[in-house]
Amino acid sequence: MASVSGTIHENEIINSIAYDTRKIISGDQVAYYALPGEFKDGHDFIESAYSKGVRLFVVTKLPKTKLDNACFLIVYNTLIALQSLAKHHRDEFSFPIVAITGSVGKTTTKEWLYHLLATQFRIIRSPKSYNSQLGVALSLLELNSDCDVAIIEVGISHPGEMELLERIVSPEIVILTSIGSAHIDNFDGINHLCSEKVKLFLNAKKIFLGPGIVTNDFSFLKEEDRIIPAANLLDKLPFNDVASKTAASIAIAVAQFLKVSDDNILLAIPSIPRLAMRLETYEGIDNTTVINDTYNLDLDALKHSLEFQVSIAKNRPRVLIIGLIEKNTRVLEKIYAIAQPFRLDQIQLVYLNEEPSFNFENAVVLIKGTRKANMQKWAMKLKLKKHKTQIEINLSALRHNLLQYKEAVHKNTKLLVMVKAQAYGSGLIKTAQFIEKMGIDYLGVAYTDEGVELRKAGVLLPILVMNAEEGAFDDCITYNLEPSIYSFEQLEALLHHLIAQTIEGFPIHLKFDTGMNRLGFSSKETRKLIDVIRSQPEIAIKSVYSHLAESDNRKDPSFTLHQLETFTQLCNQIQKMVPSQFLRHILNSEGIVNFSSDQTTMVRIGIGAFGISSSEIWRKNLRPVITWKSTISQLKIVEKGESIGYNRSFLAPQKITIAIIPLGYGDGFRRILSNGKGGVFIQGVFCPTVGNVCMDMIMVDVSHIFVQAGDEVEIIGQNQSVEALSTSMETIPYELMTGISQRVYRSYINEE
Repeated sequence: MASVSGTIHENEIINSIAYDTRKIISGDQVAYYALPGEFKDGHDFIESAYSKGVRLFVVTKLPKTKLDNACFLIVYNTLIALQSLAKHHRDEFSFPIVAITGSVGKTTTKEWLYHLLATQFRIIRSPKSYNSQLGVALSLLELNSDCDVAIIEVGISHPGEMELLERIVSPEIVILTSIGSAHIDNFDGINHLCSEKVKLFLNAKKIFLGPGIVTNDFSFLKEEDRIIPAANLLDKLPFNDVASKTAASIAIAVAQFLKVSDDNILLAIPSIPRLAMRLETYEGIDNTTVINDTYNLDLDALKHSLEFQVSIAKNRPRVLIIGLIEKNTRVLEKIYAIAQPFRLDQIQLVYLNEEPSFNFENAVVLIKGTRKANMQKWAMKLKLKKHKTQIEINLSALRHNLLQYKEAVHKNTKLLVMVKAQAYGSGLIKTAQFIEKMGIDYLGVAYTDEGVELRKAGVLLPILVMNAEEGAFDDCITYNLEPSIYSFEQLEALLHHLIAQTIEGFPIHLKFDTGMNRLGFSSKETRKLIDVIRSQPEIAIKSVYSHLAESDNRKDPSFTLHQLETFTQLCNQIQKMVPSQFLRHILNSEGIVNFSSDQTTMVRIGIGAFGISSSEIWRKNLRPVITWKSTISQLKIVEKGESIGYNRSFLAPQKITIAIIPLGYGDGFRRILSNGKGGVFIQGVFCPTVGNVCMDMIMVDVSHIFVQAGDEVEIIGQNQSVEALSTSMETIPYELMTGISQRVYRSYINEE
């Protein structure tokens, strides 16, 4: 049951649901659901939603501030309330709903099934990978009378979730793509996972099992439910890998069940798209930010792409460029109807063989359209840099990793994420902006100028500067940066600046040396230090912290335990001497993994956020964030006895084929990797270096595979991890990642 605070106006129509205030353009006719988040609570943003015009709120508690003319529906659980609304909306429609679940392959199967069914039906489907408890509800709210079939993706990560989702989706057709180890740690083994998955089948009229699923795992299912690949139709599939064949087999079987003719399937199969479900974001010319969404002209997903554009644009102009094959009045009307609420600064429609007009500066540009309309070409033309060696930063993986650390600490423990050294090579501004949107509590940088750069980019989170130098104190004050104080000389210098500007209560972070023997006060100096601080109203202690020297040493934790004990005693001593509470932090990424029971009020996450951990067990919970790739510039035949590269350090033992790649020690691929010490992967095959690594290029042996100029080269990725390459370089992941040159172009992808 819900209670009401405020007045609901009889004639007011709600036609949109919001749960993220960054995506609200106008709050008119919008209901805001204050959902509990992974890092922040939606109740903290009620005033933000109100400022954008929202007047109807679904909450579990009233805000402290009185908001005039606002109405609050008070419920026990806002997510359950949203799911109940989705269930009610779903029950308004009688057309068939296809639900897709499985450990892997859900999104690909959904998109390919959509591709086949669209030849005969009007389809609504889950946007991108919306398959969570929230995502399923939002997908169901997209249902409308202008469709014949709905395809809903359903995922679970904990026991008990599927039963609830089955009730609100009520699917007539269920697809189980696969059973694997995803989220297996949250279940009591594979059998428990299977028993949860099959709860989606309870009231289904038809069930489809992926080709690789053994029906013995599901005793009540029939062998006829298992899909047998349609060989005659798969011959036309443009992809040959097992995963693609599996997804296509399922899509074909379901399409046939829904009476799509084999002729239509045969026509559609060759044009099945290689999925690019990720929004790629990168820096563009004229200080623009480009969102490359040129996978297809999916108008149902256009709204979500526009919402993403709003969330990153802030006050910058927003431009939409859409590629079309030909003029179609119905399509144009739908595009403008979807775009109208977003109040774009500019919309360009580009038809085949036309060129967009790039007459904008400092804008956030969303490019959408099919590859047939050649929109990928224009997306690439807007790129600021053209170096073929690039780094791809997967922001979804970054979010996943931070959530793993969040789940490993207490609910009220704050998270500080280090973004020093260009966020470990991933790019300071874009990475920090994404982290801020997630709701992390603090950012940490090494030097003041990094913090200044973040402030100039609009980042508002509290920022700890770990190596604040005297010459940069004015910048700390001007840009609201919080310096680490580690010596009396440094403290005195800061006080001079604060007194000169008549500033009081300026936040500082006290660093103590508990065994690292780097910067920091000694515990013997504690009383003297606190006496100074208590006598100076210009400063206030925001936190006390220290560094662990060997938090990854699991064999002998004695030194770390000594540091932790020393730090606890130190903080307790300080707390007795000062009236106000302060944050305490000593655990880093490895400390969270190995000493989580010793966490304090805040933890610092560094390279672990990027999927790097010395713990083999913990590493399984993380996803790699960085992919480093290039392309083959040229191929050459080298005859037996001929030399390759500078100093003729390599002589071909027989006739070989080499590929020249625009990658060198100027990019961060070190010279130590010369002559087979290192290498790259092409088509999943290791290709060793031959000759010395040059500043701007390397040569690798490709005699054992068939390649062509322009083929993609993996430096770091699925086959060669950061850890593996850093071992070949005889260094550590930190040095490898921060050593990748800034001339290497960074692009950012988001799979959610």
